[in-house]
Amino acid sequence: MRVLITRPEREATTLATALAERGHVPVIAPLFRLEILHPPADFAADLAECQAILLSSANGARALAEASEQRGKPILAVGDTTASTAEGLGFVSVVSAAGDGRALADLARKRLDPKAGPLLHVSGVDIAQDFAAALAPDGFEVRRVALYDAREETALPDSARAAIEARALDAAMFFSPRASELFARLVQQAGLSASLSNVTAIGISPAALEPLSALPFKAAVAAAHPTRQSVLDEFDRLPVDAVAGTPQAAAEAAVEGPSIMSDTPSSPDPAGPPAASPASRPVEVRRGIGVVGAFITGLVASCLVLAGALISLPYWPADIRALWQGQGSASMTPAPALDLQQVRQDAAAVANASVEAAKREISTRLDDLDKRVRAATAAIAERPAASGAPDPAIADLRSKVEALEGRATTPEAATPAPAPAPSAPSPEQEKELATLRLELATMRNTVQTMDQTIAVQREQTKLLAEAVDKARGESSARNAGEQKAMSAARASALIGIAARLSAAVESGLPFATDLALLTPLAQGDAKLTESATALQAYAQNGVASRAALVAEFPAVAKAALADDLADDSFGERLLGKVRALVSLRRVGNDVEGDGTEAKLARAEAALEAGDLAKAVALVKTLPPQTARATAGWLSRAEANLAAKQAADQISSQAVTLLGSAR
Repeated sequence: MRVLITRPEREATTLATALAERGHVPVIAPLFRLEILHPPADFAADLAECQAILLSSANGARALAEASEQRGKPILAVGDTTASTAEGLGFVSVVSAAGDGRALADLARKRLDPKAGPLLHVSGVDIAQDFAAALAPDGFEVRRVALYDAREETALPDSARAAIEARALDAAMFFSPRASELFARLVQQAGLSASLSNVTAIGISPAALEPLSALPFKAAVAAAHPTRQSVLDEFDRLPVDAVAGTPQAAAEAAVEGPSIMSDTPSSPDPAGPPAASPASRPVEVRRGIGVVGAFITGLVASCLVLAGALISLPYWPADIRALWQGQGSASMTPAPALDLQQVRQDAAAVANASVEAAKREISTRLDDLDKRVRAATAAIAERPAASGAPDPAIADLRSKVEALEGRATTPEAATPAPAPAPSAPSPEQEKELATLRLELATMRNTVQTMDQTIAVQREQTKLLAEAVDKARGESSARNAGEQKAMSAARASALIGIAARLSAAVESGLPFATDLALLTPLAQGDAKLTESATALQAYAQNGVASRAALVAEFPAVAKAALADDLADDSFGERLLGKVRALVSLRRVGNDVEGDGTEAKLARAEAALEAGDLAKAVALVKTLPPQTARATAGWLSRAEANLAAKQAADQISSQAVTLLGSAR
């Protein structure tokens, strides 16, 4: 069964994978273009003050991760998809309400305290529910910040238009009232309302189906719960005949299995033998009519084709009709581009401010450490150095003490042996001896005091030396930490630049200014320099976007197939020109064989699946006669692959540098 998906590209890809695993064919037609907005000036203050963050969509989680590196705040998510997205982005405290906006408000009332602080609602520019009004009666203060904008498409996507016009859809999924309202408006503007009579609409809620009431859907089914899984469950519960149409279509689906849109008409009788494919029919070459007959045949065929084109001109799409009338350049409005200039200015300002602040802090710390080291060195120099040689003053004092001791003992030593009847010392001698003993005691006290002073000075000198060593160690540790911080800042800047380069490559815009920001950061790094050199060749004009390459491929495939089937005769060359104008070919990844038509079909399927490298590899294997038709497209596709690879290498190198810095 073929299912139309109207979600933005990122969510549509995930949903398409789930449908493909169930055996269905998704038709991706995003009605919105997601644009991440720059956070307001008071965002950091609101984030610091809030007690928890309310996320009402998965896009809000991605925008919050882009706006801040903080991952510790509690997160209340509206559903399981939003919760899993937030957890995948590194947020550590995530709780899912597993429902809609009312369930999220009830979860906030149940788990949070109004007195603990305000709540921060991260949303897009347009919101479906105002949580500030819903939680105000309960005493909560909710501050809303818009970090992304889902820009509406001005016309129905080509994939949806083609599928609806061909009546090739079986079901369509809608996940918001806004998307349903936009789809209804675009379908009515395109005049395709009547082509939805065989399509079943499946909505995430009854509110999502209300704007579709004016469209003639075959049936409208609302999911039991407002979750993506519940929508898939409702789709699985649909009966086969409710989405496959007639019993004839059911029989064909049972025999052929899931199919994809193709220009090849189906067999009108499923019970009959299968018709031979165009590739298996032998090519009949009629040469009997001659050159004149071939010329007349080609002229008649060209006139018929031109007449058919003129008759059907009023029913052509507006953009193709404008190209036919020569007004393509005047009528086509340029696709809105990303505001890269503002993003670059903001990124450069933040990076410069961070670097300048780090430089000032490093300089202040170095000056402080230098002053402390100089002061300690001067204090050490002012104090006497501890050495093994005796101090001269102390030595002089010691000599005086020894001299006094000698004088005190000399009279006793020099006195001859006492006579049998010695005489008592005279009063003058006793007075001199007392004076000498007093002076000796004073000298001994002075020497003891000097020894204690020297010991204290030695201890102080040791403590100062240890303080100097500790200060030097702290300085080295701080320098290492600051070096890591600078490396982390450089890696973060590289990640931002790589993201801008990838966005420019995907959108087909020039990226010379972004590449100029990479030049100073790549100095001294051979890998980054090599990647920057590879991107330099495409910087001024950009490369063709993947969407443009996908859109150009059908015309290239027609021309290549026509060149492959034509031979060198004039008639065959003329018929080849006709085939280039009107031709039918098979498409899809299940086309077997090694012929040109099979390879082109598989290449187109690879492009639709997002595998540009595989498509390029298949186109390179085509026969030489198709080179004229495929050379231009192949050159643009290879340029896109080379630029994308270089941008991915820069991002990988930046992540490696960030990991080593931490």
